[in-house]
Amino acid sequence: MTDADARPRGAGAFDFLIGTWSVANRRLSRPLSGSTEWDEFPATAVCRGTLFEGGANLDEIVFPTKGFAGLTLRLYDPERDEWSLNWVSSSTGRLSPPIVGRFGTDGTGEFNGKEIHEGATVACRFIWSRITEDTARWEQAFATADGDWETNWYMDFSRTA
Repeated sequence: MTDADARPRGAGAFDFLIGTWSVANRRLSRPLSGSTEWDEFPATAVCRGTLFEGGANLDEIVFPTKGFAGLTLRLYDPERDEWSLNWVSSSTGRLSPPIVGRFGTDGTGEFNGKEIHEGATVACRFIWSRITEDTARWEQAFATADGDWETNWYMDFSRTA
């Protein structure tokens, strides 16, 4: 399966994540600082299934070398034809503001919202791409002061089960 292969855009769009994944992370050490230093580390993600007939899913990702885990709850709003991606870190136990968007006809998903970075609110974008039966890529970018996007985190997913 490729990005554009008959994958649903609405309910069911995140069903590809059901299963267990090895995740290679590459995260910019100091976003929005001009730094080009990257930190690379592993993770394991488990998406246990779909809820609401494909209109919701939940996964947990564990970062063993970082000492924390995260949980993402994804919810589809059929009236708006958009998903909200809701993240909580085990470090804080607080739900971050939702990042919202949808998958395009090419199978790539773009989701936008706000994030708190070093005490300031910044525009944030997630991209889901390179989706096949056994791989996927997630990336996060923050808007710079001049309005450009700086990608600061890549997660490359490889299915293990």
